[in-house]
Amino acid sequence: MSTLPTDYEERVYAGVLGKIIGVYLGRPFEGWTNAKIEKELGEVWYYVHDKLGKPLIVTDDDISGTFTFPRAFPDFNNAYDITPEQIGKTWLNYLIEKRTVLWWGGMGISTEHTAYLRLKHGVVPPASGSAAMNGQVVSEQIGAQIFIDAWAMLCPGDPDKAAGLAQKAASVSHDGEAIYGAQVIAAMEALAFTESNIGRLLDQAITYIPRASVIWQLIQDIRGWHADEPRDWRSTLRKIEERYGYDTFGGGCHMVPNHAVVILALLYGDDDFQKSLMIANTAGWDTDCNSGNVGCLMGIKNGLAGIDRGADLRTPVADRLYIPTADGGRAITDAAAVTYEIVNSARAMQGLRPLAPNNNMQYHFALPGSLQGFVPEDSSESRGTTRLENVVLGALAEGAGVAADERALKISYTGVAAGRTARAATATFTPPDALNMPGYSMIASPTLYPGQTVRARVVADDTNTRPAAVRLYVRYYGKEDQLETLRGPLSLLEPGDHANLTWILPDLGGYPIAEVGIKIGGHSGSGAVYLDWLGWSGIPETTLQACEGTAWRRAWVDAAEHFSTQSGEFPYRIVQNEATGYAFHGCNHWSGYSVYTQVKAHLADGVGLMAAVRGLRRHISLVLSPDGAARLVWTQDDQSVILSDASIAWQYDHPYRLAISVHNDGRITASVEDGDAVQLLEGIVPADQARGAIGLLARAGNTSFGPVGIEPA
Repeated sequence: MSTLPTDYEERVYAGVLGKIIGVYLGRPFEGWTNAKIEKELGEVWYYVHDKLGKPLIVTDDDISGTFTFPRAFPDFNNAYDITPEQIGKTWLNYLIEKRTVLWWGGMGISTEHTAYLRLKHGVVPPASGSAAMNGQVVSEQIGAQIFIDAWAMLCPGDPDKAAGLAQKAASVSHDGEAIYGAQVIAAMEALAFTESNIGRLLDQAITYIPRASVIWQLIQDIRGWHADEPRDWRSTLRKIEERYGYDTFGGGCHMVPNHAVVILALLYGDDDFQKSLMIANTAGWDTDCNSGNVGCLMGIKNGLAGIDRGADLRTPVADRLYIPTADGGRAITDAAAVTYEIVNSARAMQGLRPLAPNNNMQYHFALPGSLQGFVPEDSSESRGTTRLENVVLGALAEGAGVAADERALKISYTGVAAGRTARAATATFTPPDALNMPGYSMIASPTLYPGQTVRARVVADDTNTRPAAVRLYVRYYGKEDQLETLRGPLSLLEPGDHANLTWILPDLGGYPIAEVGIKIGGHSGSGAVYLDWLGWSGIPETTLQACEGTAWRRAWVDAAEHFSTQSGEFPYRIVQNEATGYAFHGCNHWSGYSVYTQVKAHLADGVGLMAAVRGLRRHISLVLSPDGAARLVWTQDDQSVILSDASIAWQYDHPYRLAISVHNDGRITASVEDGDAVQLLEGIVPADQARGAIGLLARAGNTSFGPVGIEPA
């Protein structure tokens, strides 16, 4: 029997939204003191990124780590008895060293970087994060608390499980007070699905940590100060600064002072989402981390209604978030997509079937208020014509053949005529304002490709006074990285009509698709259409090759010491001084495809083509080696199995044509062509492992690669 709450999806969604809203609020002035914030910004009730000349939607470890590390669950069979060692393997699979997720501040400075290096050199968690190995100061920094929210959301109403998972997850990189703080937050968030009183949440959460701990005493002190002065949060902040401030604890960003700010915001926030975030942000120190934890807890506890009660914090965000990892096809995502990842892991752990709104369409708008990254186009043609909101179809649903409570994206348009169009789209690859993202690296692959079939259901409002001229469109990065528009077939919808739009995307010469959307054009006038769902299917039919500009290169996930691109017969080059360097492209759900290219080793211990890539340590590779062997290898974490091998005539600066086909039933077939000589290799893996992106590899050397073709197998 399921123990998931009936409103579980919406509460998880509110938690994810609360997390990202909190991070976006606090990120622009991360590290500032309360005094500096109050002097330069005043109380922070709303986004201030524009005042500081920074983007709103950013790459941030608070988001990418939070929603990457729990992928250990689906990767290790969704079992509650997951181990710290398995979570550590998840780190090694998805983190690209010195590029993604973490602050790579160096051994003994960055807690997570220190732990990563321990993992990389074979130290098994929890030793990798232990104070015995890394010292107390390093092991008690804030990261354990930052990354804990998604683990808690997997355990609705079960603080025992949440605190246990928090201990396991945190121990990969942290120890001592850092683990205790993470356990308190996780227990509170899990219990928040069933308990709304902050006092009772704290009462139970502290039962999971030692009474002798600093975190336990800190919570008692702040609750006492709050009881003595229940209205003046600044008075209590001064006491926190004196007893638990940064000058009391070592390192760059210690858990204890920031945990104190989280408790401060929860106690003084008057059970109000916006006010709680204001306190967390105005109080200072690690503002995005603290605000993210507070936002997640308040989101879970009070739901979407609590987030919507104050200022509109949702529309500017439009659900958008970035998760750059070695899994590049998951980097461009949204709060609704992340919500269903968490929900379906929790369902799998209880033996329940996954949820797949609108037959698993990428954009389904099933969650109240969700925009799933759709924003109006801000071009001179479209500016001011378009407004978006998530609504229930109601009476229109009957004509469209769906349930009356079906949700959709309402696209209201005004003054559409010659020279004026209404367009709304969502990103399928790195947006222009994120191509040169400051701070944490932006690494992504597109999610949509030529050869795939895009589908959408659109309903015209029955009060429209003119037919709506509707079509799908994509924008892609063309020459000099300028966005160019490609339009799909036109559908003319009379008032109250609906249509299923279908469009097979043509070849774009290797340029990556940046966004997909809906256009209302012609002389549609003013009115509304409803996007019930939009998605795509099929295997790409494309050739990845040299293009003008830089976006085509950025579409590769760079996991090599030197990955470069150039024009000519061999447009890709990997130079790896030691070990193995990779470049990946595509999405982790691809299956039933073939990939092929030419390789030329200039000096290397091995070169290869990859398929079914689901991270740095989960893939299938066809590798040529100087010992005269071609090997088809299946790698799962620290285990590699040679599925098949064959002899080749190895030569430097000599081209070989490599191909791999991944079949839906788990069969893997591959070939090596050297002139007229062809070697065939084959093997079989579990069917659920025969999926993933494509890639190139080079071992300890310098290798060039030709254009890379992808097509259905």
